[in-house]
Amino acid sequence: MTELIPQPGSVAAGSGEVRLTKRSKLYAGDATEGVGNWLRTVLQQATGLPLREGRELDDACDDGIGLQLDPALGPEEYRLVSDSNGVFIEGGSAAGVFWGAQTLRQLLGPDAYRKAPLDRDRTWSVPYLTVQDTPRFHWRGLMLDVARHFMPKEGVLRYLDLMAAHKLNVFHFHLTDDQGWRVQIKRYPKLTEIGSWRARTKFGHRASPLWDDKPHGGYYTQDDIREIVAYAAERHIAVVPEIDVPGHSQAAVAAYPELGNTDVIDTTSLSVWDTWGINPNVLAPTDNTLRFYEGVFEELLELFPSEFIHVGGDECLKDQWKQSPAAQARIAELGLADEDELQSWFIGHFDKWLSARGRRLVGWDEILEGGLADGAVVSSWRGYEGGITAARAGHDVVMCPEQYVYLDWRQAPGEDEPVPIAHVRTLEDVYRFEPVPEQLSEAEARHVLGTQANVWTEVMEDHARVDYQTFPRLAAFAEVAWSALPAPAERDFADFERRMAAHYPRLDALGVAYRPPTGPLSWQRRPGVLGRPKDGPPPNA
Repeated sequence: MTELIPQPGSVAAGSGEVRLTKRSKLYAGDATEGVGNWLRTVLQQATGLPLREGRELDDACDDGIGLQLDPALGPEEYRLVSDSNGVFIEGGSAAGVFWGAQTLRQLLGPDAYRKAPLDRDRTWSVPYLTVQDTPRFHWRGLMLDVARHFMPKEGVLRYLDLMAAHKLNVFHFHLTDDQGWRVQIKRYPKLTEIGSWRARTKFGHRASPLWDDKPHGGYYTQDDIREIVAYAAERHIAVVPEIDVPGHSQAAVAAYPELGNTDVIDTTSLSVWDTWGINPNVLAPTDNTLRFYEGVFEELLELFPSEFIHVGGDECLKDQWKQSPAAQARIAELGLADEDELQSWFIGHFDKWLSARGRRLVGWDEILEGGLADGAVVSSWRGYEGGITAARAGHDVVMCPEQYVYLDWRQAPGEDEPVPIAHVRTLEDVYRFEPVPEQLSEAEARHVLGTQANVWTEVMEDHARVDYQTFPRLAAFAEVAWSALPAPAERDFADFERRMAAHYPRLDALGVAYRPPTGPLSWQRRPGVLGRPKDGPPPNA
């Protein structure tokens, strides 16, 4: 079972195997105790072996597992050695040891991912080998949109486990949008009392005539968030929350109408949006709005220890600002040129506010319009251009161009693809994605923190649909984010497919409803539900 994903830096095979038995022990050295607890728990569940705690490294000899730090290794680097002395994992930090433990789990075979043993008398073995491995990027992310379709807490925890299994370490949590507000803010209870539920939901693309007429919604209490963040931290995943401003905010305006452009429309008539697209109802650029969202972020900072806070900033239509006397007065007061600069001022306010509290603002690449706030990080989604511009200006970048890593895009051209959205992006397309644009110099490229795959859920009504769109492409993305791959045209996709053949049973054991290589199963299709397929290759990224 050496068909590993993501592909490690080097694997040197030996001759023989370590057999785990009822007398095997697991030793966790200083600062690796949390990894030891996680590994013992998952392996006890899957194997039924007791894996008693070793008191010293020698307890792991012959048929045990030893975990320890090696300060000579990089922070997420690890070395796994399986030989006649047992299985030893060393990492530059607890995170490195954890990624090594994930590799060990793959080496044990698909049944190591189960919650209970299938056969308590089976033999569990690890082949003799040495794995030396380190990630290419520090930011290896997955964005999950829970605003369009709510995912209960248990589903989020499951996705953190799936991320960890693929050595992804940043969970971008898209918590608010026009269609729902998903995080409890105690000083503003209407955000969840009103903003977390919509009366009905468009089924399919926004041009679809179909509706799901039952109410949809839900939200995470602050204790739910604390649990999610703690669960992620145990798996060495940082949680980056996103609160969308100043666009994608109708759910907030429905809850607190004074946040909208009241001098243009009757904001009291707005409800949580029940369809998809770019919404014209954006936040008013007033002091009241700034104070309100400062209150939101104050509570958010107590819940999320992440260095990064995402504020959206994308797809903010300026029509209401153009019509609003209050917005125009603010433009004049601030000496701004236009509405783009007004949005830049809005984002810049929160950049300074977050920086003063030791955090860093992240926003979609529209925050470049009107001038980029000092210290802001750009999520480059509309292609490479935004990321190139930001990196050349000395700003850090997360590369997530829709043309490669928007996993809501359809996976094949067949008519059976459920609710087909946009251009075809196959498993191979994702595998050949290169996060660092060739136009960047070596110094500029150092501003690319990493990369991220995005899962927008407008047409994903439940976790099975999310699974289908996300997998197996997330496995290909994980290898792009972790492994030191050659140039896209030179990548050995045939070898990746061969390793995926061994990886599908792991996903099966985890209960992932992925898209099979042969196409969707009958229950995965959505006949008659309108999508928005686009022909040909996507526009040049």
